[in-house]
Amino acid sequence: MTSHTPTAGPASGLAIVPALLGLVRFQHTVFALPFAFAGALMATNAMPPWSTLGWILLAMVGARSLAMALNRLIDRRLDAANPRTAGRHLPSGRLTTGQVWAFAAVSLAAMLGAVSQLPEITWWLWPVPVALFVAYPYTKRVTWSCHLVLGLSIGIAPIGGWIAVTGAFALSPVLLWIAVAAWIAGFDVIYALLDVEHDRQARIRSIPARFGEAGALRIAAGLHLLAVALLVLAGIAASVTWPYYVGVAACALILLWEHATVRPGDEARIQAAFGTANGVMSLVFLAGVIGEVAVA
Repeated sequence: MTSHTPTAGPASGLAIVPALLGLVRFQHTVFALPFAFAGALMATNAMPPWSTLGWILLAMVGARSLAMALNRLIDRRLDAANPRTAGRHLPSGRLTTGQVWAFAAVSLAAMLGAVSQLPEITWWLWPVPVALFVAYPYTKRVTWSCHLVLGLSIGIAPIGGWIAVTGAFALSPVLLWIAVAAWIAGFDVIYALLDVEHDRQARIRSIPARFGEAGALRIAAGLHLLAVALLVLAGIAASVTWPYYVGVAACALILLWEHATVRPGDEARIQAAFGTANGVMSLVFLAGVIGEVAVA
């Protein structure tokens, strides 16, 4: 494994901005944001007002940035002990805990500001995802089912988008929530293959550490099969037509490619499956929903 050396000191001035974007891996917002927009579009099978989409965008960026900042803060000592993650911004000293706490506060403020412009129910519900953001990093210390908690926390995106438009719950967005949770949990299991030996030595709980690499891949495949089935059921509950199902079929093919690509111990393949395949899948699903709205 590659070792990392600390930097000369924490970022300051304008250099803080790229450091913070790197901390939260801003590019990975693509995993959840398309599903939030998809939930908003499916809520009425029509294009919501642009102002509503803008507030959803701000809420999602704020929420995900908060989640990643909290994760990095809570896990900073675990990250420092892992050669693969020791070079991250907090363990390496590129950012201070004070800087990241300040960023977390700004992210929460952005999220709450957006929520205040959406239906009243969103104001009462915002503590739910925040509680999941805080809980997830601790679950890996006590249970191998931590991947499911991560899935539930990020998978809340489509139901959030739906409620932001309608102000009410329905069966379809709940199914979307569970579907996205299963999808995210599945690819997080695959990502955890990178740290299986370290996790066992450090007593960090994960599905690969508990069930082995082959068992973990079978569980991830089962979670992804469940995700596709639930996406189909969500479409049925929302009375969608063929463009939606074309999008779901394309997502299923992407997941098949992902599982055909992954090889335990091959970091390049795991990173490709984690980053490329899943980023493309979320956009493909949104494209299917946009197609559904276009033909409605």
